[in-house]
Amino acid sequence: MSTPELPAPIPPPVSLTVKAFGVTDKGKVRPANEDQFLIAELSKAMRVMQTTLAEPKLQIGEERAHLFLVADGMGGHHAGERASALAATAIEQFTLNSFKWFFGSDSIEAKKVLAQFESAFTRADAAIVEEAAEDPKLRGMGTTVTMAFQLGPQLCVVHVGDSRAYLYRQSQLHQLTQDHTLVAEMVRSGVLQPDQVADHRLRHVITNVMGGAEAGVKVEARALRVQADDCLLLCSDGLTEMVPNEVIAATLDAERDPEAAATKLLALAMEGAASDNITLVVARFDLAGGDAEASHRP
Repeated sequence: MSTPELPAPIPPPVSLTVKAFGVTDKGKVRPANEDQFLIAELSKAMRVMQTTLAEPKLQIGEERAHLFLVADGMGGHHAGERASALAATAIEQFTLNSFKWFFGSDSIEAKKVLAQFESAFTRADAAIVEEAAEDPKLRGMGTTVTMAFQLGPQLCVVHVGDSRAYLYRQSQLHQLTQDHTLVAEMVRSGVLQPDQVADHRLRHVITNVMGGAEAGVKVEARALRVQADDCLLLCSDGLTEMVPNEVIAATLDAERDPEAAATKLLALAMEGAASDNITLVVARFDLAGGDAEASHRP
């Protein structure tokens, strides 16, 4: 009788520390800032109502998850600011009150998480369209939304519009999202070459936003695993219009601290015309209890 082959061992869970920082600026031309960003930590909490034990009334579990979000609003009369705020608040409240975030590290569980956030994006889209229909000043308002949810080594990225998510790993900058713009679609179909995008007159035409003239949004979602020394960047196009990818990569490599990196990237964007609002969130992952500097590899 043959002995059945044993399944491959399940790797032990990776414990990562997360340090993040966000910055935003209205730029040099726009009269107001219509961008929003969010950095949040989720944890298990227990409020003790009565006990004979000598212990704190509020106890926080060791497990932590993190939510990062950047939204770039569009529309006149502060409508863009309203749309991006509605989107960020809706996703924040969904995460707090409805989201089942205690999940495993396998791909099946990650797909469940992505499906939950896709549903949240669809509901937020409908809410923005509904509010715009009730106020003529808000008609057509919309927003991009790029968010990432991290628990342990699992990272779930959900995206609409032309803001971006990047992962910087081992001296390489990887764009995790696609631009939902007319010129990006032309490049993907082979009608336009990548080096023609920067000067194209239609480069700012967005084809997929949360909100807009009518409900209905196509949500891009993906899951991947992060490791120690990875760096995540979420940003509005106010950064990527002003700062080339190679400069972004060099800055993330040189500035290990997220606050220093975010501040430097904003300063670089402000050196140019900075005609748009600029918003970015930088998050770095390191081994829990380890030496962050020692884990860095040039």
